[in-house]
Amino acid sequence: MKNNKTLKSTLAALTLAALPLAGSAHADDAVNLRMTIWSANPAHLKLFNDISAGFEQQHPGVTVTYESLPYDTYMTALTTQIAGGNAPDMAWIFETAAYDFVNSGALYPLTDTLKATKGYNADELSATAAGRWTKDGTLYAYPFSTSPFGIFVNNDLIKAAGAKTPAELIAAGQWTWENAFATASAVGKTGKGGLIVRDFNYQAWQNLAAIWNGWGAAPWSADGKSCTMAEKPMVDALTTVHDAIFKQQAMPGPGETVDFFAGNAAMTITQISRASLLPKEKPFDWDLVPLPKGPAGEYALIGQAGVGVLAAGKHADLAARFVAYMTNPENSVKLSQFFPSARKSLLNAEVLKKTNPLLSQQQIDSVVISGIATGTVIPGHTGFAQLQQMVRSGLDALWQPEADVAGTLQKICGQIGPLLKR
Repeated sequence: MKNNKTLKSTLAALTLAALPLAGSAHADDAVNLRMTIWSANPAHLKLFNDISAGFEQQHPGVTVTYESLPYDTYMTALTTQIAGGNAPDMAWIFETAAYDFVNSGALYPLTDTLKATKGYNADELSATAAGRWTKDGTLYAYPFSTSPFGIFVNNDLIKAAGAKTPAELIAAGQWTWENAFATASAVGKTGKGGLIVRDFNYQAWQNLAAIWNGWGAAPWSADGKSCTMAEKPMVDALTTVHDAIFKQQAMPGPGETVDFFAGNAAMTITQISRASLLPKEKPFDWDLVPLPKGPAGEYALIGQAGVGVLAAGKHADLAARFVAYMTNPENSVKLSQFFPSARKSLLNAEVLKKTNPLLSQQQIDSVVISGIATGTVIPGHTGFAQLQQMVRSGLDALWQPEADVAGTLQKICGQIGPLLKR
């Protein structure tokens, strides 16, 4: 970010400057509401446009458009828009940036609008799912996606490599990270990809929480004030990851691009919304399984995405009404085919099976329902943009064949420690 400012301080300054622009749209004529998102998936966009059409029918003259920004540079692009006086009316927000957006005052409060919307049933929102998006009892962004991480599997590649499939390991009570990496290694040594942590790309290191949580590791303490990356659980976890990359050929190395959904890798860690990327014709024999058991036991990881209304927007009240419409009970059912809902009534096998026809009952029970019930949210922190950049830069030394894992992590803690204490 410019001038090395944290996202929180940037948002706070921009919000104070832009607040006079925010306001209600008393007339719904000739208004375009713009929402920034990080998906360009045609199936997602079709669904969003179908939902918008219903709102536009109720509000003549109003249009809703979606601006797809690249995932890797999404937060930079969004904050640049805000800084340039071109804030969208609504925006998707990463769970990692939630604290900054909520605490800075950059978002328009949603609670009153949701409660005032007829038939909305705001009390149905899971308090756990809403936790990161709420301040002083007020919801500032709606967690439209509360999605557990699982592992998509290419059984064809695994069987061709003579390895055990995850389903076989689960049946034998042997679905552990040690065995998962052994299976990935067998495929990796055939020239195909082993295990891919999707969207990691040696940049978004926080996605490795899908692995290190199995060791009980965390980048910082529960209160967020001290670095724990140099402690034994993280050292052990990242040593295992390092060995998987450079010794076992179980994970693609830096600079290697492998697409699981094109049939080129054994496994990928991602969320169920990515099932839409599975090939429609001539699909490989695929499966979806929970994350393996780690030394610290069984666990689950949840990723979230919130949709908020920017206080700097020109039509904040109208935008809040659209968010209420987009996430009402009827549209929440539609959204849940890609994004597991925060509405308690939709977190059951019957609904999830209807909205996710590609998934079996076993996959829904073991990955989705169990994951949401027991999972912790991917790490986030106030000032995360700066922390993310500093840790990413520090981890560059780790992605070398002869890296000093413990020493690298100790150095990172020395760098981010002062930021965590502020």
